[in-house]
Amino acid sequence: MLLLALDTATPAVTVALHDGTAVIASSSQVDARRHGELLLPAVDRVLAEAGVKLDAVTGIVTGIGPGPYTGLRVGLMTADTFGLALGVPVHGLCTLDGLAYAADIEKGPFVVATDARRKEVYWAVYEDSRTRLTEPAVDRPADIAEKVAGLPAVGAGALLYPETFPVAHEPEHVSAAALASLAVEKLAAGEELPAPRPLYLRRPDAQVPKNYKVVTPK
Repeated sequence: MLLLALDTATPAVTVALHDGTAVIASSSQVDARRHGELLLPAVDRVLAEAGVKLDAVTGIVTGIGPGPYTGLRVGLMTADTFGLALGVPVHGLCTLDGLAYAADIEKGPFVVATDARRKEVYWAVYEDSRTRLTEPAVDRPADIAEKVAGLPAVGAGALLYPETFPVAHEPEHVSAAALASLAVEKLAAGEELPAPRPLYLRRPDAQVPKNYKVVTPK
């Protein structure tokens, strides 16, 4: 097995290679505005570090969010393109699950919260590092304060809103290394991974203008 993992659902552009036993190379850069510019060079860098070519990859896993439309689609389209070009399976994993898997919390339950912008967070509650108790959602922190009261929290969203998440833990952003390791565990256990389709949870910011004037040639 040589699994290529990547995620662009958060400000982190992150890539890793897993050989079925351990992560053999990884790269993470935090830049919310340069996902498209940074992702392919990161893939090249990880492959070079591992000393392999892209055609050695036997499977791909990509974070499916939730995340902003613009960033999230970069990773998903790249994963789909690689899968088609190489003829290998492409799997999805919830980005929040990757953060939970890497959390430095010994005992749950706990919350994973990432920045959804618009003064909102993407979030879910976990029983432990591999068991999600709620479906991913997007809300204003104040609106979920009672639901998450007293729970430790992980992620950039928790750091942004300490009044709702007073006990924040690392990591701040997801890593492809964690996604790859979680995917390998699940596949080895015979679990079916989600399809590589985006969890947007809300409509994109770009909208078709209302009452726009149609101009047609005479």
